[in-house]
Amino acid sequence: MISNLELPTFKFEPVNLSVNDYKSGVPPVWCPGCGDYGVLASFYKAISELQIPREQLAIVSGIGCSGRFPAFVEAYGLHGTHGRALPLATGVKMARPELTVVAAGGDGDAFSIGMGHVPHAIRRNVDITYIVMDNEIYGLTKGQPSPTSPMGMEKKASPYGTVEQPLNPLMLAITCGATWVGRGFSSKPKELVELIKQAITHKGFSFLQIMSPCVTFFDTYEHFKNRTRPLPAEHDPRDRMSALKYALEDQTVYLGLYYQEERLTYDQGYAAKRQTLPNYGVRQIMDKYRR
Repeated sequence: MISNLELPTFKFEPVNLSVNDYKSGVPPVWCPGCGDYGVLASFYKAISELQIPREQLAIVSGIGCSGRFPAFVEAYGLHGTHGRALPLATGVKMARPELTVVAAGGDGDAFSIGMGHVPHAIRRNVDITYIVMDNEIYGLTKGQPSPTSPMGMEKKASPYGTVEQPLNPLMLAITCGATWVGRGFSSKPKELVELIKQAITHKGFSFLQIMSPCVTFFDTYEHFKNRTRPLPAEHDPRDRMSALKYALEDQTVYLGLYYQEERLTYDQGYAAKRQTLPNYGVRQIMDKYRR
C-alpha cells in the first residue's frame, strides 16, 4: 500500500535557446495584420530572454482566436474548453508547481463565459500568468460585440449599436486583489516584451491585458496609436488607489505596470498546509470514515 504519492522532480541543464527554438513549426493562421502576431512575437522574445526550458513551460488556452496560442509554442500546451483556461492552468500549476504556467485568452473567453473563474483565480493568488489579448470583439465568430466592446458599436449582431457598458478589465483585476496587473499594446513590442517578462517572473497571479486589434472586424490600430501613453513616471505601482485612478481614465489608454504586491501564493499555502496534516495512507483514511 502506497501511503504517500511522491511526484518525481526534474532538473534541466541551462541551455542557450533562441527565439526560433521556441517556435513549434505550426504556422499561425490569424488574419494578416492581426494584433495577436505582435503578441506572439513578443512572447517568443520574452521567454527566450528569460531562457525558460521548454520542458518547464506550460501554456493553457480556451476558445477563440487566442485559443490557438499553445499550438505555436514549443512547450507543453493545452487547448481547453471555452472560458476554462484559468481552472485548467490552476490544475497544471498545483500538480506541477515547478512549471512556469501561462494562460492565454481573449476578451470574450476571459470576460464572458470564463468570467466566473477570474476573481477566484485572482483571490487565490495562483502563481500563473494570465495574458488576455483584448480586441474588443468576437473575432473567431465573425464580429459580435464582446464584454469589452465600446458602447454604441454597430456590428451585424448589434446593427443599431450596443447599449451595454463595457467591462474595465484592469479595474476588475485590481479590485479583486491581483498581485500583478499590467497593460500593453501589440504595436509596442519593446515595451510588451518587458511586461511579459515581469508578469512571468512575478510570484503570484499576474494579469496582463494586451490591446490586440482585429483588423477584419474592428480595426482599432489608429485609435490606440493615438491614445496610448506610458504610465506617468510619478505612478507608484505599490499604490492601489493610484493604479485604480489610471485604470479608470477614459481619454488616455495608459500602458505599463499598474500594480504589484507580494503575497502568499496558492501553491505555497497549500504546500505549507500539507506539512501540518497527518500522513494518512488510503487504508487509514477509509478506516477513519467507516467508524
